[in-house]
Amino acid sequence: MLEFIHGFARTADSLPCMNPLEKILRETLEQFHSETGTIHILDAEKQLLHLAAQVGLPPQLLEVVKTIPVGKGIAGQVVAQDRRVTICNLQADSSGVAKPGAKQTGVGGALCVPVRVGSKIVGTFGIGTVRPYEYTADEIRQLEAIAARVADILNQSPDRLPTVALAKEGEGASSTTSAKS
Repeated sequence: MLEFIHGFARTADSLPCMNPLEKILRETLEQFHSETGTIHILDAEKQLLHLAAQVGLPPQLLEVVKTIPVGKGIAGQVVAQDRRVTICNLQADSSGVAKPGAKQTGVGGALCVPVRVGSKIVGTFGIGTVRPYEYTADEIRQLEAIAARVADILNQSPDRLPTVALAKEGEGASSTTSAKS
């Protein structure tokens, strides 16, 4: 697992045509046998999370998850509560943590952790699987370690934060890297 985590720095430098966060997300989903995932970047001033990478989300949900207010939805709760959020079965969840549209993802088990630079939250890293699933303490630690590597990558290039470009209806979405304004 450590080689998997430490390999991200090399991965990020070797992918000229793919958002490096999307590559990390894809590899993480494979490692966790999960089908969906997101990485959001926090705009602390505006208290908004912006989608930086995604895999497996239905196209109709991209507009919904591209910007999430702190405190709303699973990722927003991670930032607001300053801790991970895990749900065993999103389809049956009645806690109110997930946005109503979250059930449209088809996700059962979900885990979302903060991405931190030092003690400061700079984003979130979430994964989900279609089956009901309770992530183990070891899996939570592994995802937190991967999120720490993502934070390192973001901290190394703060002027080039990735964003997800939403395609027009009927087209696929793609990830791009753009300069931070």
